[in-house]
Amino acid sequence: MAFQISPGVNVSEIDLTTVVPSVLTTAGAFAGAFSWGPVGKITLVNNEITLTKQFGNPNNNTATSFFTAASFLAYGNNLSVVRAANNLTYNADTNSSNSNIQIGNSDVFQYTLLNQNNSNLYGAFMARYPGALGNSLAVSVCDNAAQFSSWAYAGYFSSAPTTSVYASSVGGANDEIHIIVTDANGLFTGTKGTVLETFPFVSKASDATINGNSNYYKQVIFNKSQYLYAVDPVNYGTNGTSWGQTAANTTFTSSGVNTTLTLSGGTDVALTPADYINAYGQFVNKELIDISLVLTADASITVQQYVLDYLVSSNQSPTTGVRADCVAFISPPQSAVVNNAGNETTSIQAWLTSLGRSTSYAVADSGWKYMYDKYNQVYRWIPLNGDVAGLCVNTDTVRDPWFSPAGFNRGAIKNAIKLAWNPNKTQRDTIYAAGVNPVVSFPGQGIVLFGDKTLQAKPSAFDRINVRRLFIVLEKAIAKAAQYSLFEFNDDFTRAQFVALVTPFLRDVQGRRGITDFRVVCDTTNNTPQVIDSNQFVGDIYIKPARSINFIQLNFVAVGTGVDFTTVVAAV
Repeated sequence: MAFQISPGVNVSEIDLTTVVPSVLTTAGAFAGAFSWGPVGKITLVNNEITLTKQFGNPNNNTATSFFTAASFLAYGNNLSVVRAANNLTYNADTNSSNSNIQIGNSDVFQYTLLNQNNSNLYGAFMARYPGALGNSLAVSVCDNAAQFSSWAYAGYFSSAPTTSVYASSVGGANDEIHIIVTDANGLFTGTKGTVLETFPFVSKASDATINGNSNYYKQVIFNKSQYLYAVDPVNYGTNGTSWGQTAANTTFTSSGVNTTLTLSGGTDVALTPADYINAYGQFVNKELIDISLVLTADASITVQQYVLDYLVSSNQSPTTGVRADCVAFISPPQSAVVNNAGNETTSIQAWLTSLGRSTSYAVADSGWKYMYDKYNQVYRWIPLNGDVAGLCVNTDTVRDPWFSPAGFNRGAIKNAIKLAWNPNKTQRDTIYAAGVNPVVSFPGQGIVLFGDKTLQAKPSAFDRINVRRLFIVLEKAIAKAAQYSLFEFNDDFTRAQFVALVTPFLRDVQGRRGITDFRVVCDTTNNTPQVIDSNQFVGDIYIKPARSINFIQLNFVAVGTGVDFTTVVAAV
């Protein structure tokens, strides 16, 4: 009990109900090329509809990335996506009080100064994200009551812009403006001229408010627009009265504009391996983002090596990896299996040699699938690593992470018309021995993942997907639970509490067929006086993982009519 100075009753609680928590096993991570969306920022996507909304429809430059992500989302609903871009210095006004937007490599941004030939009278706008897709956007502004009735978009607003209640209360005038954003070329919606956003009765005054929130047009657009930023132009007024001043005693100049101008200048710049590496770097810190499955689409050898060395964990990496709590999924290059008849096995072996990595934290598949692109009405070749990662999600849903995702029960590939390469038994033997999991099309049974190896070259339990994922789950969950032993005393009570905490968790995993046996040791045999004096705490956890069946031997024995089966079985 706590010390007391004078007599009394002290009541306290001690919580000894700590349990080993569940951990996330279905979270995917992917960095790729997209036509739209935030750059260098992790965005959570839960389905293909959200994917298109956040990152745009696929085109010839982005289809591989898009459909790899979409393939994963066909099995699960938790994918963290980072859009890779080319050497951008991009400040998207992260401090909302800062009105500046820094533009780097202006050829990847699309922006226009409204009425550029008239001293930037009416303001400037820039697409919210880089890329050619932004060229489809158009902006129209009206801030003059006399011009309102002839404005093409007057019908979207209840009345003409005049003076706001706020400006009027402090002696200001003519601060209201209407802003509308349209899909001029139809690339966002499929219909030219579709209205995307309206911003009615926003203010030119930097301090304008409505219902306690900023009504300054730049701040409103920053907070609410999915398509634009407002950028400071050189001059907003014709008489030296600039937009952006405070409202008090300011009569803002009315431009009289009712013209719609389309943004221009946006381009899709070819990405380099360094661009993808920068994007994948957003996932390195496991304390900031919890992921389990890393997709790589058609990543180059350089990017694949980076993911294995610095994002998951490569046994041959000089850094031994950073996270070591997730699994990467990789596919051979398209050239190895698409239109490469007769040379697929040799090309895949050459790819593995170039990769030069052995790790239980990576899974390689044998190729690409042919699928329909409903957005462009064409067929496309897409790598299978998004699907294989998705099969792990499906396995977690229907069974547990320590079950194999392969085979006819859980290994069916979705949305595949055909395979670029359908390896036969001899070819499967060759690539499986090298650690590549065949994906095979079986007549009447569909396209199936037909292997469950990791890329670990050393024969051990960890050369199987289910064992590697089992240990990731155990390590993550028990490590989280063990955090609550920090700063406690290393004595019999704490050690016994740790054993009592971990044992039921492992017994539950055993009951769910993840392990066949286990032992937890946390006593004076491994917490010696030297360990205790160095402020350490040791818990040794011994695990016998369950193994998946890869080979089945069936022996059929013919016997005579009068033979006793018991006698025959004993003889065999």
